[in-house]
Amino acid sequence: MNRRTFLKKSVGSLLALVGLSGGTYFYAREIETGMLELKRDVISSKKIPDSFNQFKIIQFSDTHIGFHYSLEQLDELVNTINNEKPDLIVFTGDLVDQANTYNWSENLVIALKKLQANHGKYWIYGNHDHGGYGTDVVKNAMDKADFQLLKNSHATIRIADREIILAGIDDVMLGNPDLRKTLVAANPDLFTILLAHEPDYADRVTQYPVDVQLSGHSHGGQVRLPFIGDLYTPLYAEKYVQGRHSLNDGKLILYVSKGIGTTRVPYRFLCKPEINIFTLET
Repeated sequence: MNRRTFLKKSVGSLLALVGLSGGTYFYAREIETGMLELKRDVISSKKIPDSFNQFKIIQFSDTHIGFHYSLEQLDELVNTINNEKPDLIVFTGDLVDQANTYNWSENLVIALKKLQANHGKYWIYGNHDHGGYGTDVVKNAMDKADFQLLKNSHATIRIADREIILAGIDDVMLGNPDLRKTLVAANPDLFTILLAHEPDYADRVTQYPVDVQLSGHSHGGQVRLPFIGDLYTPLYAEKYVQGRHSLNDGKLILYVSKGIGTTRVPYRFLCKPEINIFTLET
């Protein structure tokens, strides 16, 4: 940690402690955490087939159910997503906060199973999914909810004999990501979207034929202060924290979702939760 970063975090933490100790604390814990935003972006590329024009992809990420995020809130989220009538739904990791202590319920599966998309539902592991011996139990829940796991693998999405590639890697922190294996037998000329929980992995992705990377993990910083920005982001989310980033002269576009839930501390400040709605355009 360099001197500038140390000062930023030290001063920011002090301000957070003072500011969040009063009415701001109530706002950050009880109000902003429920102020879900629908973040809309258009993804344009000459590689996108005409049959995929206006194809709608919804990404949701980092629900961290069980830590200040309930199954009732998940039901509301499911309704919000379904109302958008997505063509494809992707979940980019961290379903529950602590898999080993979470009180697993069929209601979780029932809620996720209600999600509907014409061209399928896909997901990848996050670090909290592997953590706490959650690898198998999380996969079991997502299997029952009709989500297809992309773990160093890819799927071909097809419309009218034209195709795009949807790929996903294992979690960077606690898994064994292998992007080379992920793209084996994938046509490099096809428009390719990669799901990768940790956004900073994008620097490595630039070496491969990937057009768009969708990530989460950072929570957008979760707590941000004016003139200071985010106070803390986890490992592998320190360089790319939120929003759109262009890498490798625009050959790779990275989108980092602020996610849905919270972790470590049960509040958000100047960093509203979001789902991400992407529309493909030729």
